[in-house]
Amino acid sequence: MKVVHADAIPVTERVNRHRQGRFLERRLLEGEDGAIDNFQFTLVSTGGDFFSPRHRHNFDQFRFQIEGDAGFDRDGTMTQGTVGYFPEGTRYGPQSNKGDLTTLVLQFAGASGNGYMSEAQVSTASRELGQSGKFEGGVYYPNPGTGRKQQDGYEACWEHIARRKLEYPPERFHHPVFMNANAFAWNPLEGQAGAFEKVLGTFDEYGTGIRFVKLAAGASYKAKGRRLYYALGGAGSANAGAGGSGAWKKGDVLYTLVDEAHEIRASEAAEFYVILMPQFKAARLAKAA
Repeated sequence: MKVVHADAIPVTERVNRHRQGRFLERRLLEGEDGAIDNFQFTLVSTGGDFFSPRHRHNFDQFRFQIEGDAGFDRDGTMTQGTVGYFPEGTRYGPQSNKGDLTTLVLQFAGASGNGYMSEAQVSTASRELGQSGKFEGGVYYPNPGTGRKQQDGYEACWEHIARRKLEYPPERFHHPVFMNANAFAWNPLEGQAGAFEKVLGTFDEYGTGIRFVKLAAGASYKAKGRRLYYALGGAGSANAGAGGSGAWKKGDVLYTLVDEAHEIRASEAAEFYVILMPQFKAARLAKAA
């Protein structure tokens, strides 16, 4: 288990962006660059000038709206407390903020096996592509005479790094899935006194899903598998069979690996936003590679 203390991570402004508008981030946790199960978990603040055109990805994405309203045109609006699942291959947007907002964003390798291109790679690509074109409104416009056509900014960056055409996975969902977390009920966990779960859904054959966990003071929560926990409130400690441990508090992140049994204890009443990451086994990773 890895425990990440959010207050030790600086807030930075992302530069060389392929999207439009102010973008401040606290990059909470990242996977291994180039790995088939790579990911990035970020607390993002964007301004009312942020804009992203209608597009799709070859990776999965979860968003949890902490503050503000994010508009996605025909797909609807994510208000405070909404969890959004943006599946690989599914078009969404365009996105235009209704003022400033704060969002927890997880971008991660999905079931297709396409992996996830790191932010460092995207920044490198946008900087290099800027020498032969420009990014405007989330779209890349190559200079005349380059033999290229305009295309989505991220798509252009991906192809620049991969040196091949981006082939999108089949569309499993016709629209992104917006979930009102407040409309789901808490259920007590059998054999874990003082522990409750609110399950929002499971979305693929690798167990990718969303839930919330609530603990009374002095209670503990036991689970197993590859998960991300974001502490919405409370404080306590945690450990895992592999030896990882540490104290946690509001705003911190806990990350556990595939097949890793772990226990989270609350010294005061606590609540977690929990993402069940794809449970890719070694055989799955070898096949995808």
